[in-house]
Amino acid sequence: MKATLRRVSAIGAAALLLSGLAACSSGNGASDSMDGATNWRTVTSVEEGGGMDALIAAAKKEGKLNAIALPKDWANYGEVISTFEKKYGVKVEVENPDASSQDEITAVSSRKGQERSPDVIDVGHDFDVAAAKQGLLAPYKVTSFGKIPDSQKEATGLWYNDMGGYVSIGCDAGRVAKCPTKFSELLDPQYKGKIALTGNPVESASAFGAVFAAALANGGSFDNIKPGIDFFAKLKQVGNFNPVEATPATMEKGETPIAVVWDYRNAAYSDELKAKGIEWKVAIPEDGVFAQYYSQAIVKWAPHPAAARLWQEFLYSTEGQNLWLKGYARPVLLPVMVADGTVDKSSLDRLPQVNEDKVSFPTEAQGQAAKTAVSNDWAKAVS
Repeated sequence: MKATLRRVSAIGAAALLLSGLAACSSGNGASDSMDGATNWRTVTSVEEGGGMDALIAAAKKEGKLNAIALPKDWANYGEVISTFEKKYGVKVEVENPDASSQDEITAVSSRKGQERSPDVIDVGHDFDVAAAKQGLLAPYKVTSFGKIPDSQKEATGLWYNDMGGYVSIGCDAGRVAKCPTKFSELLDPQYKGKIALTGNPVESASAFGAVFAAALANGGSFDNIKPGIDFFAKLKQVGNFNPVEATPATMEKGETPIAVVWDYRNAAYSDELKAKGIEWKVAIPEDGVFAQYYSQAIVKWAPHPAAARLWQEFLYSTEGQNLWLKGYARPVLLPVMVADGTVDKSSLDRLPQVNEDKVSFPTEAQGQAAKTAVSNDWAKAVS
């Protein structure tokens, strides 16, 4: 198995260089000082702010990071957060851990200038691109920015991909006689009322990925996601689609014995449910191989701008990237870490296997067109 997750989508640099999105320079931020100290709201690199020691000191003074939609069982975020807190003495407060990417964008756009605004976001890739165009983000280049492929970052540092995975099918082997491994098997009558997603694909990047994978498995393409929408409409028609949002709690209760979600989520569920006597199997369907990255960004009016920048520095350090890998996610710097020997090999060997030769990615235009189609047609298809 090839160990890396490659993104080959064509991102037009000219379209993404939004000069009007410079960081807010107002003097009311938590790191602004009356004596003319560094205003971290406008700092675009750690060097510009005086180095890591200065950044750490400013973040400790702020003492807090406002995050949103970071479940502890998502890509090992529980350990990521606790490690950051212990390392730097900055408390991470996570609002609404199970919120969708769209919920994150809504929270940012509706809380401009408020102390409770998120400092940072981690959203499906297309959502960060949209947020940049809306002027919600501040440019900042982490120390490892130059190691991130050009196709996986906005040139000025408004956003950069962080980690990703493949759409997979998770299954409770104790409640399902034969666990499905392909989309083509999901229409079998034995799966009546058993197949769930982790949210609404209009708002959830994970559920949206499931629809895109289903499209590829049913004659669709990056230019045509409709077969994926039609597939879930058919699942609903035959009674196999379960509208309950799949979570570890619903899995444990047997409410959602089959869940179509990212492989790193299903792999983590497998570990969590094993302790409760549940055998949760994970398969990446060969007939619908779809992968996607999530992206990080700093909110333009982050109430804790130094902590926000320190958080990004940590996430894109070898330590942070390996913590994501420990949670079965494929971090953006994985190829670099494999090459320089800093990768956690035990975590690398635990990744769900997939033939990456079959993987490609939609362009930004194709992704946006697909999102529009899902927004327009999903509710009608599964209502």
